[in-house]
Amino acid sequence: MADEGIHLPVDSHTVAIVIPTYRRGAVLVESLHMLLALEPAADEVIVVDQTPSHSADIELALSTLQAAGRLTWVRLPEPSIPHAMNIGLSTSSSDVVLFLDDDIVPDSELIGAHRAAQGDSCLVAGMVLQPGQRPEPLRPGEGFRFNSDAPAAIREFMGGNFSVRREIAVALGGFDENFVGAAYRFEAEFAHRYVAAHGLIRYEPTAVIDHLAAGSGGTRAYGHHLRTSRPEHSVGAYYYLLRTRGPGWLLQMVWRPLRAIRTRHHLRQPWWIPLTLFAEARGFALAMRLWFRGPRLMGMAS
Repeated sequence: MADEGIHLPVDSHTVAIVIPTYRRGAVLVESLHMLLALEPAADEVIVVDQTPSHSADIELALSTLQAAGRLTWVRLPEPSIPHAMNIGLSTSSSDVVLFLDDDIVPDSELIGAHRAAQGDSCLVAGMVLQPGQRPEPLRPGEGFRFNSDAPAAIREFMGGNFSVRREIAVALGGFDENFVGAAYRFEAEFAHRYVAAHGLIRYEPTAVIDHLAAGSGGTRAYGHHLRTSRPEHSVGAYYYLLRTRGPGWLLQMVWRPLRAIRTRHHLRQPWWIPLTLFAEARGFALAMRLWFRGPRLMGMAS
């Protein structure tokens, strides 16, 4: 389906930057200073902060920026990526919301590139350069990567650099807050709903961030999925499959526990196999419970 009847002149789009953050105060402040220096500037900058407490210098830096009207600083008592993003949607008054990671170096044209691409699509995914990566062309037959240097129509996006028309995201119910902890696959579930209603997502290679991949905080607070018995990643994977039921979803659910332990990590450290299988079983049970309860979208979450 096309996004009919919702296009505005590109120059009239107002853009809000929304940054969910958790336990990354120092790198967050550095990223904010770079974002606030961009031209053209964002119309709003909203930080949704789930960190229990910051050091005195970080508190001072953020409160000073807020007092100067440079940003809106929202504090949340409990960490949840989808909830933080929904708060960003409800707090913003702009036409377009640009969601960014808290540990990035933005390209100088980031905001302008997203604003321009919104003329063709209501959901725009930007380029994400991981440490050591650079923009590269895709070879014939090669699968899509988020450092591709060519525009594309895609079905999923990365949560650290994408913009969405706010009214469209709100109409879809925002992000499902059943994705707990590391919220694995929450972007894919939102993309599934968006594509079903509005068509494919635009990948815009001129909207670039360098992702610093900070070693602590954020989703890393929940442990690496290969080295934890906690089920945050597996519950997201199973819940996504139950919610979307794409081609081969049942086979993927059956195969996932075996795939989870067929890794070099488990081959070299086989004592992790029972812990990983335990996490998979817990994740499946939690996902089934969440699925029976139904999605928690904007205005529905308890």
